[in-house]
Amino acid sequence: MLKLSGKTIEIKEIKNSGGVFSISTDKNLPDVLRTKKIYFITENQIPDNYYHYFVTESNQKLLKELPSNANYTILTDDFNYLDNNDIIRLSSDHKAIAVLYRASSPHNSFLVTEQCNHYCLMCSQPPKDIDDSYLLDEIEQALPLIPKNTFEIGFTGGEPTLHGDRFIKLLNLTKSYLPDTAIHILSNGRKFIDTSFAKKYAAIDHPNMMIGIPIYSDDPTLHDYIVQAEGAFDETMLGIINLKKLKQKVEIRVVLHKLSVQRLLELAQFITRNLLFVDHVALMGLEMMGFTRANIDELWIDQSEYKDKLSGAVKILEKSGMNISIYNHQLCLINDDILPYYRKSISDWKNEYAAECENCKKMNECGGFFSSGIKFKYSKNLKPFN
Repeated sequence: MLKLSGKTIEIKEIKNSGGVFSISTDKNLPDVLRTKKIYFITENQIPDNYYHYFVTESNQKLLKELPSNANYTILTDDFNYLDNNDIIRLSSDHKAIAVLYRASSPHNSFLVTEQCNHYCLMCSQPPKDIDDSYLLDEIEQALPLIPKNTFEIGFTGGEPTLHGDRFIKLLNLTKSYLPDTAIHILSNGRKFIDTSFAKKYAAIDHPNMMIGIPIYSDDPTLHDYIVQAEGAFDETMLGIINLKKLKQKVEIRVVLHKLSVQRLLELAQFITRNLLFVDHVALMGLEMMGFTRANIDELWIDQSEYKDKLSGAVKILEKSGMNISIYNHQLCLINDDILPYYRKSISDWKNEYAAECENCKKMNECGGFFSSGIKFKYSKNLKPFN
């Protein structure tokens, strides 16, 4: 698991108030571009004229090669992975760093807000009733720094659409700076019952933008209980319908746990009968973070216990010609018939494997676990391939 935020060790002569910066490891970058970048020191022959310099603790001996007038920050070795075109946030006193974007990773998402109008039993990012609009400011600062060849960017929360027009502005900016980059948004979909807002979203006219919306049951009462919001099912359904009327791409997301699995086959049938027009259906394993841990007795079910139901649900969706993916599962805990839909999906920075997986011949093909699961709870029925 990669550490994405932490404290710095030592600072020399802070000359700015912090902010969002791009990392460079390029000795040949033109001087005019160096003045706004932070150079990450990994070897001798350090170039001049960079705005600031980073070095990790184990490499701080290289500071003797640094120009005498240069300002620098020493990081812990947890950040040895930083590389060219990565984007970081540095606190105003330079005592804290957060990595916002990694150029080498296919899994880059921005947290838009921690506010939410759901209180899901298995929420991995528990909502906070705070003003965190500064997150939008940071994303807007980061967008111009992101390489133009980035394949996909994600926006998540909380509930991003609670920012209303400010979120629409953010999406328009993303399209402007990264016209060839796919956008994936996680939302509960309820905001789109507002036809005016749905039209503003559609007017962005992005050729490759999809919104992932969760439905946890065909039974409105059960769905509303899981998300802890009365009337949420009806509003989510209307939001999806409004989006599809406007020809927007919609993905249905189903997090699988003891409560949602009990009517999984009925949910699959409901989707094929009522939501056949959606673009993708993702059936997802549970992440052991946030509220999941507090509600573990109500949510936990071993994946091996529902693998036949999972196969049954996939078969129902498959017969209707739907686009399906299986996320966040282990290969040895699913049936072979759903392998065509299996994806390695867990973000690389929080992806690990259990000790039992060490000699498995298919470990490189398997999606593994969330780091939180390895440390908290995971299936005891793993069967490594020999």
